[in-house]
Amino acid sequence: MPKKQAGVVSVILVNFRGTDDTIEAIAQLGRIDWPADLLEIVVVENASGDDSAARIRAAAPHVVLVESKDNLGFAGGCNLGVKASSGDFLAFLNNDAKPDSAWVRSAISRFDQDPEIGAIASRVLDWDGLLVDYIGSAMTWFGQGYKPLTAQAVPTEPDHARDVLFGTGSAMFVRRSVYDALGGFDERFFMFFEDVDFGWRLNLRGWRFVYEPASLAFHKHHASMTSFGAFKETYLLERNALFTQYKNLGDEALAKIFPATLALTVRRAVARGKLDSTSLDLRKGGDNGPVQEVARDTLAGVYAIDQFVENLPSLVESRDLIQSTRVVPDKTIWRFFGETDAPSYHSEHYLKGYEKIVNAFGVTDTPVVTRVLVITGDPIGAKMAGPAIRAWNMAAALARGNEVTLVTLAGAEPVDAPFEIVHIRPGDDRTMGRLEQRADVIVFQGLAMALFDSLRKTNKIVVADIYDPMHLEQLEQGREQGAVQWNKQVSDATDVLNEQLLRGDFFMCASERQRHFYLGQLAALGRLNPANYASDPDLTGLIEVVPFGLDGVFPPATRPVLKGVLPGIEATDKLLLWSGGLYNWFDPETLIRAVARLSETHDNVRLYFQGTKHPHPGVPEMGIVAESRSLASELGVLDSSVFFNSSWVDYAERHNYLGEADAGVSTHFAHVETTFSFRTRILDYLWAGLPMVVTEGDHFAALVQSEGLGIVVPPNDIGALAAALERVLFDDEFAQEARANIQRVRADYEWKTVLAPLVDFVADPRHSPDLLASGVVTPGEARKSHRRPEVRRKKHGLRHDAGLFVHYWRAGGVRAVAKKVRSRISYMR
Repeated sequence: MPKKQAGVVSVILVNFRGTDDTIEAIAQLGRIDWPADLLEIVVVENASGDDSAARIRAAAPHVVLVESKDNLGFAGGCNLGVKASSGDFLAFLNNDAKPDSAWVRSAISRFDQDPEIGAIASRVLDWDGLLVDYIGSAMTWFGQGYKPLTAQAVPTEPDHARDVLFGTGSAMFVRRSVYDALGGFDERFFMFFEDVDFGWRLNLRGWRFVYEPASLAFHKHHASMTSFGAFKETYLLERNALFTQYKNLGDEALAKIFPATLALTVRRAVARGKLDSTSLDLRKGGDNGPVQEVARDTLAGVYAIDQFVENLPSLVESRDLIQSTRVVPDKTIWRFFGETDAPSYHSEHYLKGYEKIVNAFGVTDTPVVTRVLVITGDPIGAKMAGPAIRAWNMAAALARGNEVTLVTLAGAEPVDAPFEIVHIRPGDDRTMGRLEQRADVIVFQGLAMALFDSLRKTNKIVVADIYDPMHLEQLEQGREQGAVQWNKQVSDATDVLNEQLLRGDFFMCASERQRHFYLGQLAALGRLNPANYASDPDLTGLIEVVPFGLDGVFPPATRPVLKGVLPGIEATDKLLLWSGGLYNWFDPETLIRAVARLSETHDNVRLYFQGTKHPHPGVPEMGIVAESRSLASELGVLDSSVFFNSSWVDYAERHNYLGEADAGVSTHFAHVETTFSFRTRILDYLWAGLPMVVTEGDHFAALVQSEGLGIVVPPNDIGALAAALERVLFDDEFAQEARANIQRVRADYEWKTVLAPLVDFVADPRHSPDLLASGVVTPGEARKSHRRPEVRRKKHGLRHDAGLFVHYWRAGGVRAVAKKVRSRISYMR
């Protein structure tokens, strides 16, 4: 297997008796806007039985040519090509397709936005760019994936990126790591629906499959199937749909839906052959001979079921693996199915049977999904501070099993997300009220309840995120404001928290220290009572530790940002990073003095303060920023040993800064805010594997000390701090040991781990017993659906056909209507 190459895109083409198309596709790839040294083309010659290999080798000697002894189909051919490839990213392109110049660049750009994106579905049009091949995916309830609007005129309205169930194998991209984890395409499929099955499995594992319209390709439709007979294509589609559904549906859905799928497969087979299934009825009479002529179109469906039976042993193994590793429930996947109530065949006999099956089994009923509202006071966008980052990750974790809307009260930039993002201005209670009415569970942080009556009076299940003890924070933040204002700020913050603590059904705090503190405040408010204690004596059903988290993977650098870039910081310098913002309750001045002292003996020590201007427009620059700059200037180390970022680092860029650092640092004063704080910047250091120097007194100082993650120093001790900085920067053995310890500890703080109590609660949300007992909330009201009951209409008949006529006329005019009429007539013959 070739050695993997970072940043390389390996394009896999499978050739079967289509050499002219393949050579043209290779030529088109040579013209795309992507560096040649980051592009690898792998062609699998899939046993065409002619001179295809020689012709491809002569026309394109630069490609990796793999010759298969047998025709492995599309699935096996792609897998064989992947084995011969070396790229970080895998691109699958039909040999009868051509890429747009931005095909690769647009896909990779989308990958860069979110490490959870496992695959990209390209926009695919016909060869002339006039008709749709793929602009999204859908799935019938009986397991047949389809591409809405295929062969219709390209819609005139703007297209946009979105999550989908699957992409088309004619043009799609997959991270190699994800492809390997899923085991590639299922070679039992040979061809057809292997891309549907792959996308379904990818979504079940929690990765995102994102449709990116800027990644564009053009496709000649199924040129390789024209000479084999329609019944063979029907057989593969019927069989592979059964494979796909059996493997991927959860137990409850499989038990409900799969019997109906099998019944419909038989009905479709009978209808295709125009058979009379009553002909064997004793009461009917007629021909009693042992032989009857049956169309191969009928046999295609019967044989598909028989081959499903034949493959059951291996399918059971696949199903067991898929179901044991899935992290997303069926009710969440269902939203990607689109229009499931799509018969896909249009004979009268079939459609009558279709209606009977649908009505008997209830297979088109949409699963009920919990609707969750996550509210943050911070802006969502490229630059995000701690509260927004926390809310974003809560929304992402909950979106795997629920319908989630993330609300920001301070502005939102266009960003890719697997959930809806809404900006509501403080005081706009009408808009918030509409979202509150739709929600089943409301998760909020900060001042949201104080700002909206609809939240204060809600009867929905409320989760209050109190990881930031704002009243303790105001003891320090308001110190500069004078006694009257200081008292007001602390009193107001206390009132805000008390209101939340009196109403919340479930609370999240950041540490055991905070939990003990809040238990005291809850007790003072009367929330520690027999109703809550009776069945939950440790009260974890009321308040749980849900700390800030970190991503599971620290990504490679995308560009240099400080070393060798910022004047005064050389590539070989030792870099100390202060991640996050500068606030009055921190002690940067002792740190600056310690760095100035250390610079007297080590002229290559550099300290960089990463954030000074908070991204929230309502958070002013605090006095400590100017004081710190002034001190650095006074000591003669400003812009020589000590550097300040003038703004805030983009959320997607912070790994570049952390990756260049040699150590992380956080210093603070000794006071009650420190005791109960949870310094999220320390998680950045854990994420990047940075040895750290921190002041004693808070949660993380105890962790650093006990786990050997760096050095803990007393507050206000310049000498001890300078010595600690020297050791983490210049004692390589100590730093290496600290990094090893960090790797061991960091898994405990990954988002998927720390958010588990929240995810578990929302999976089975409930009101707090004491709120029910006291009448603060009403039983049953929280989960009442405000959704209109679904009214299903038959998928055939005059009314249905009239609706289709209007749809196709609007989409493509006379041409589209005529094409659909011809297609309907061909079904009826």
